[in-house]
Amino acid sequence: MSHSHHMMTNSVDHTSTMPPSHHHPATAASHLHGGGDGNMMMMHMTFYFGYTNVELLFYGLVINTAGEMAGAFVGVFLLAMFYEGLKIAREGLLRKSQVSIRYNSMPVPGPNGTILMETHKTVGQQMLSFPHLLQTVLHIIQVVISYFLMLIFMTYNGYLCIAVAAGAGTGYFLFSWKKAVVVDITEHCH
Repeated sequence: MSHSHHMMTNSVDHTSTMPPSHHHPATAASHLHGGGDGNMMMMHMTFYFGYTNVELLFYGLVINTAGEMAGAFVGVFLLAMFYEGLKIAREGLLRKSQVSIRYNSMPVPGPNGTILMETHKTVGQQMLSFPHLLQTVLHIIQVVISYFLMLIFMTYNGYLCIAVAAGAGTGYFLFSWKKAVVVDITEHCH
């Protein structure tokens, strides 16, 4: 008896108390996870080292050989490195594009009843400007890459997790030293 004939029988004789729509989730769920065609992907919930049947981000992007894993390792490593570079580049662009610098001086009490003038620098950026639009686009790219890296790490594949961590570390090492020097200089130049 076919599924549609079974549902028709249920709706005609009203003997079943369960509506026909309750038959769909089980078949839909098994079809979604590949149960229908026999290519069931196993989702790991603990760290493992393997290079067969590793699904990577997109449907059909499956690692099955050591060479494919090596290629994925390099790709993920470079993506994580690029992510760190993008973060630092965005900070540099933001510093260069800041406009409307205002200096506000205000009196503050000093030692022995004297009055000192303290100056504060206020830096802003215009909302409808090319630098802000560029920052917005780069922010979107940064967020998407960060979620990709998180999802890659959540495959629990040890090789890919090492690639994410090593790429992020290498990127930080290569790009952040400039940031540290610049921040240190600007903090002392008032």
